[in-house]
Amino acid sequence: MAATIPSPCLCLVTDRLQTLDRPLETVVEEAVDGGVSMVQLRERDLRGGQLLELARRVRSITEGRALMFVNERIDVALLCGADGVQLGENGIPVSEARELIGDRLLLSRSVHSVEGAANAVDAGADLLVVGTIFETGTHPGRTTAGPKLISDVAGVVNAPILGIGGINHSNVDQVIVAGATGAAVITAISADPDPRGATQDLMSTMSKAWADSEAIIR
Repeated sequence: MAATIPSPCLCLVTDRLQTLDRPLETVVEEAVDGGVSMVQLRERDLRGGQLLELARRVRSITEGRALMFVNERIDVALLCGADGVQLGENGIPVSEARELIGDRLLLSRSVHSVEGAANAVDAGADLLVVGTIFETGTHPGRTTAGPKLISDVAGVVNAPILGIGGINHSNVDQVIVAGATGAAVITAISADPDPRGATQDLMSTMSKAWADSEAIIR
């Protein structure tokens, strides 16, 4: 049976070209030490064999400590023993992915609208990555939706939601207050001189916002 998504959840999305020249594995290990609860391996330029080798090294770091998802590659996710696969909005249909893997992996879908979110959950997605929330250096000029998109999605689906796009220590609380289960970040951790400390700061802010939101609900 597939794993479950922790609440709140901080996900590191990898980019080995934005690690300040440190090995990706070093950044991942420091992030996991700091409290990252999910790592999404997203190295789109690597061929299958190279990606699998890297995935196995990353899995050895996350095993028993954090969930691991592989971007798009169901085959690599299965071979490395990952917990899930991240499907792009225009990637493999969720329903067909679910038919292929059964309950062996969690399925996460990237979405950019309420309609896309509802369709993904109806098709069997276990997790939604919703964005782009704030302006981000990795995709300059892209239209941003703001935290309201998370609120709108949370109002129509019953599934964990991770906000993505320009999220950092200064705004992660807005994402949680809007109704997200957590946040997915890249440079807020990988491009920080102290990935462990950056992770701890993000988790602290996010956990406080989560606790405050839960108190309001109660």
